[in-house]
Amino acid sequence: MIAGLKYFITEAAVSLWRGRHSSLLSILTITIAIFMLGLFLLLSQHVDRMVAEWGRAAEFSVYLRDDATVMEHEAIEAVLRADPAIAGIERVSKDAALARFRRDFPDLAPATAGSPQNPFPASLEARLAAAGVSGAAMEKLAKRVGSMSGVSDVRYDRRWLDRLASMGAFIRWAGFTLAAVLILAAAFTVTNVVRLALYARRDEVEIMELVGAPMAFIRGPFVFEGIIQGGLGALLALLLLRVGVDVARPQVAAIAGGAIDAASIQFLSAATIGVLVAGGMLVGCFGGFVAARRVK
Repeated sequence: MIAGLKYFITEAAVSLWRGRHSSLLSILTITIAIFMLGLFLLLSQHVDRMVAEWGRAAEFSVYLRDDATVMEHEAIEAVLRADPAIAGIERVSKDAALARFRRDFPDLAPATAGSPQNPFPASLEARLAAAGVSGAAMEKLAKRVGSMSGVSDVRYDRRWLDRLASMGAFIRWAGFTLAAVLILAAAFTVTNVVRLALYARRDEVEIMELVGAPMAFIRGPFVFEGIIQGGLGALLALLLLRVGVDVARPQVAAIAGGAIDAASIQFLSAATIGVLVAGGMLVGCFGGFVAARRVK
């Protein structure tokens, strides 16, 4: 068996070199397909991670009217503390809100210097419990608190986190759909390239058939030719993807303005890399097998 595998690989490598121009086309096609699939996997992976991390730090913020009375403040705080989903409450005054804005957004801080009065409202920032937080219950609480006297607005982080999660799901399915189309195109390309190699070696194949060589022995090199193309295409795609992540990591962190830590932008896991490489080889194997079936 080892001798047979060595023969298949050697003959496949020779055939690839002979038809290197057409083989390069099929390798690039597989590279594009695996690259797009890996890119969408990376995007959905990081969106899911951000949703999980920000979800643990989600807050329920109640913005107060400037003319709200002390009694109204206490009534709002009492409603929040009575809810089991609220783990703690922090009072943020108008001055504290302005100082926080100037600290977190130093580039925009000069815009508040010329303002005749503090434009930021006081607020009550509630930390959510780590577990047992129902989105429906929090929406109900938001409506209840929002209708109370002295409340200007209510912001519930889970709302935009749910939108972010929905965007991650859309990215995932859009990526799978696009990758499926590209993978089919890659398999079709591999099939045609291997058929060209088969046509170029038709005399050799006919001689092998006449001397009674087993069909698996004749078809094997062509199948392995497709496998090699798929493996090379997948490895090239992962290399390009890794370079892209390393280049984009500091730029994305800078654009996010501290909302995303550069260290949190990680590459695909070893298991995912193995699956992508195996998938590329499987696509090439399928294309080579379909082409080799022309040998009767």
